Formats: sequence, C-alpha cells, structure tokens
Amino acid sequence: MALAAPAAAQAAFPHVVSSGESLYSVAAADGLSVAQLAAANGISPDSQLLAGSTLLIPPQTVAPAGIGASTTAGDGDGDADDVGATSTATPVSTSSSGGSYVVQPGDTLSAIAARAGMSVAELAAANGLDPNGILPYGTALRLSGSGTTSFVSSTSSSIGNSEPVGSVAQGNPTNPPYPTPERVSASEVGQIAAANGVPASLAQAVGWQESGFNNDLVSAADARGVMQILPGTWDWIQRSLTAGVPLAPASAADNVRGGVLLLHSLLGATGGDPAMAAAGYYQGLSSVRQNGMYSDTQQYVNDIMSLAHHFGGG
Repeated sequence: MALAAPAAAQAAFPHVVSSGESLYSVAAADGLSVAQLAAANGISPDSQLLAGSTLLIPPQTVAPAGIGASTTAGDGDGDADDVGATSTATPVSTSSSGGSYVVQPGDTLSAIAARAGMSVAELAAANGLDPNGILPYGTALRLSGSGTTSFVSSTSSSIGNSEPVGSVAQGNPTNPPYPTPERVSASEVGQIAAANGVPASLAQAVGWQESGFNNDLVSAADARGVMQILPGTWDWIQRSLTAGVPLAPASAADNVRGGVLLLHSLLGATGGDPAMAAAGYYQGLSSVRQNGMYSDTQQYVNDIMSLAHHFGGG
C-alpha cells in the first residue's frame, strides 16, 4: 500500500523513493538513523518502500517544535466519523508529581519513565502507547508520576459509552464538518494522535481505512473528511470531548483531531482495547455491547488491526 506523501515542513524536504532504495539507504544518505526517518514519516522501521512514494526528510539537529493535538467520535451507523485540530506542545521537566515531556531523538520510554518516577507500563498506559512499540521523537507524553494505574479517568470512560448512534449521529446535513480539498500525511495523523494519548498506528489505520487521508471525501451516509465524521457526531465531539478548544469546521487537521478524540474516549471505555475501540468507532460502542459486532464491523476491525500493524503497531 502506497502511503500519502507527507506534507512539507519547515527545514525539511521531500525525497521521492527510487527503485531499490530502502529506509536504511535513504537514512544513511541523509545522516539519519532508520528510527528517526521512520518516526518522521509515521511508519515502521521495518517498512518496505515503494518506488515513487515520497518520504519527508526531517532536520538532523532539531526536533519538531510542536505537534498536533486531536480527538474524534464515531457516528455509529457503520461509518466512522471524527474531527481534528492542532496545538503546540513544549517540553516540561519531568518529575514524579506530573507534567509533560516532548520526546527528543534518542529517548526511550524506559528512560523517560525512570526520570518521571513511573514504570514503563504506567507511562505507556497513561499515553495509550505500546510499551514495546516505536516512540517517535516530537511526541508529547503526559507524565502522571508513580501511582498511575489507568488509561483514562472514569469520566472519560463514561463519555466513551455515550457516543451518538443512528439519527442522532446523522444530525443536520447543513451542519459541519465541511469537506475541503486537503490531504494529510501518516506522520501528521500520528503526531496528532500521540499528542492526545492515542496510539499513532491506530489513528493512522482509521484515517487510511476511512478516506486514504483525504479530507474531501463524503460517504453515502454523509460522513465527511479524513476521519469520516457525521454532523451529529461532530456536534457531540465539540460538546463532550474538546475541553473547550473548538474544532475548526473546515480543517483537515481538526477532522483528524476529532477522530482521535473519539478514539481516546473509546479506548477509555474499553480498557484500552484497540479492537473494541475500532468496533465502537464503526458501529457505535453501545450497539456493539448490545448486539455484538456485525459481520461488516468484524471485517472493519480486522482491516484496522492489519493496517495498524503496517503503520508500526506491532
């Protein structure tokens, strides 16, 4: 599967992959590690490159100044729907009392956890990460100190169970979100996800499955944008999940953010289970719990898990 070309960033440049090139050869030619190059493009270090695809070559001496924040909610009608927005994160010194930290090149989850007085499992759970997965530099980590025991609060879990389904999710067709002729990259989706405590690979899988990272897509069910969000679901996300930071109705990044926020709430409601979160995104979590997964939901979940593996989730 060819990934969408990453958007250009300041002090970075695109590289069109030639036949026979690998992540190793491209990284070596540009003075980067394979891990750095893979993280900058939101892919696994083991990924095979396709000739003609585009890689974003990041700066060699500085990490990204900020990363996107995002969240989303699903429509519950068999089409996943979500919205996103970006925000800037800055490093805060680590301490056992809490705070945040932006990952720098060479950092590891275990080293950051040790400095914060947390176990690796606690730090991973607090940020929705795989303890054995890739840790992209530029990721904003939430530090809760020792004693962190759950992925999200009980309030977040409750919210995840209340996502709209049916006509409520459908909403008014004249209301946002509005499609725009924009595309986002896997790296952009991953950064927004990581900044909001959602595994990057899960959000990337949903964004690719739903739209191929295309914000101009409108489904037959009227789901819109990168994360395919219905107007009623968009309204619910705005009211329930954005913490007072509204989503821009015609922004590809905010469409991603909306979807990520929904995934975060679904992960909280399912104990961090990515398969159940994907099922809830597609069918609506209340429907899944009442009726079980429909056959098309199960296929959707299978596709998402396969894509998440492709994007570096295990």
